[in-house]
Amino acid sequence: MSTDYQQAREALGVRLRELRLSAPGGRLTGAELAERYGWNKSKVSRLENGKQTPTPEDLRLWAEATGRPEAFDELLARLRGFESHIRSWRRQLAAGHRAVQDTHLGAHAEATVFRGWETSMIYGILQTPDYARHIFTRYAELQRTPRDTEEAVRSRIRRQDALYDSAKKFHLLLWEPALHALVCPPSVLVAQLDRLAGTIGLDTVELGIIPLSASVKIPPASAFWVYDDRQVIVENWHAEIWIDDASSVDTYLRTWTTLRESAVYGTDAQNVINRARRTLAGTR
Repeated sequence: MSTDYQQAREALGVRLRELRLSAPGGRLTGAELAERYGWNKSKVSRLENGKQTPTPEDLRLWAEATGRPEAFDELLARLRGFESHIRSWRRQLAAGHRAVQDTHLGAHAEATVFRGWETSMIYGILQTPDYARHIFTRYAELQRTPRDTEEAVRSRIRRQDALYDSAKKFHLLLWEPALHALVCPPSVLVAQLDRLAGTIGLDTVELGIIPLSASVKIPPASAFWVYDDRQVIVENWHAEIWIDDASSVDTYLRTWTTLRESAVYGTDAQNVINRARRTLAGTR
């Protein structure tokens, strides 16, 4: 967990403690607060010491219990401030995958120039419905989250409308192993590779593929998106990280530019895709 994130969570905990100790009706003990809402006895301590991230409902109840309901907006703003940078999958996927897809749909609508790097699967914005369906199913199993697969697929496919918006440009880099990862049946992957090949030539898409045989200047590490050179989204196993400080964004832009030097485009990219497709011929 980042230092900035933890410091912000600890600062929120300090504010929660202040509200509890200065309640208009008299100082409220942690045990009294926990008992009022049926919380585990350690929850109050963990929240106040920055060991646990509160939910919006936790904050609402806290403000009410301490006699300061008007403080809820302030507490929620603090929470949103640091959650906007590190968004845990556990919390984001509590109601399923569709909400996350809708969030990205909104982010895509606001940006015009996209730079992406992907190492292990086909970009969501280029996925077929069948391929996306298998991705969502696998992640729901991993994260133990509610299954709303069809709603999530529909939201992901709606995002692809942006590919045909002449005001937007997608500069996408893909590592060759993503073309071979059997996260779905071979027949589904073949159709997905056909779809991927069909995006080469779109005037809104510049698709580069880095072959396994290519010499690279830096290790092909975590996947990321850069929106309008102002915001980066990085996906890890536990969370999405949304980065907007200029120095960090610049680091990701330089990383993307360095990786781009190893990519092939146009007919050469088609050949890499076709090679991957041929390897699947005997597995269907």
